[in-house]
Amino acid sequence: MTQLPTPRGKLSPNRRLADLTWLRVGGPADWLFQPADEDDLAAFLRDLDPAIPVFPMGVGSNLIVRDGGLRAVVIRLGRGFNGIEVAGDHVTAGAAALDAHVARKAAQAGIDLTFLRTIPGAIGGAVRMNAGCYGTYTADAFVSARAVTRAGEVVTLSAEDLNFRYRQTDLPDGWVITHAVLRGPSGDPDALDARMTAQLAKRDETQPTKDRTAGSTFRNPAGFSSTGQADDTHELKAWKVIDDAGMRGARRGGAQMSEKHSNFLINTGGATAADLETLGEDVRKKVFQNSAIQLEWEIMRVGEPAPSEGKTP
Repeated sequence: MTQLPTPRGKLSPNRRLADLTWLRVGGPADWLFQPADEDDLAAFLRDLDPAIPVFPMGVGSNLIVRDGGLRAVVIRLGRGFNGIEVAGDHVTAGAAALDAHVARKAAQAGIDLTFLRTIPGAIGGAVRMNAGCYGTYTADAFVSARAVTRAGEVVTLSAEDLNFRYRQTDLPDGWVITHAVLRGPSGDPDALDARMTAQLAKRDETQPTKDRTAGSTFRNPAGFSSTGQADDTHELKAWKVIDDAGMRGARRGGAQMSEKHSNFLINTGGATAADLETLGEDVRKKVFQNSAIQLEWEIMRVGEPAPSEGKTP
């Protein structure tokens, strides 16, 4: 077995990842590292063999881990990385702080980060993927972030460094965001709370929030500028082109495209990662045949197929 550095945090071999993803699928990681703090993370990455892949994992809300697992050290931040502090109109949040918690804490202080309230996941992932909702994106609130590089150096990142775009940034592979500073406009705490309550009600009415999902499956195929801003005059919705292709409610094994919102891929019980990913590819194929639109995955898919599955799409 490969010799790894000895950290102060928890290092677990052959860790099953299905327990850590919202879809409840996925094989084991070679190692799961849960650092004690930023110094522990930096020292571990500094001393880790550069040939060993590193995969930073958030709360698993937008992720399919394939059934064969990950040949990597998976880094998952927890306690020590979930604090939220408010100073003036700035909110500093640990990468493991849930988006919803940040939105609520900011609202209590009269800062409008309400767009985060219904986004599943944590702040590290929100920065990494420029998460957004209701026409506002993380890029709009972003001030700076701290990250640990693959070489174990602690750096401060600007918006220019990250080059925010629709659902993506230029964060290098293996770098781990540890904190982010966000800034929002001022607002009345009661009004902000009421807005978030309305957002939650709308989400529960239109999305399968009680099912095992990973949020939106595919990116909206058009209607966004390079900075991630919505352009309502040309916007296409992924759910609409999926519906037009007759794939609402489509199934494969234990996987299904939700009847309630056809851009949500759900594990109805007992689905494998292969079921979910293959159904997603079925949808992409049907949409392309029907409308010549090539849907792009919004859910991240990582790892290897189970040996019996053969090649993954």
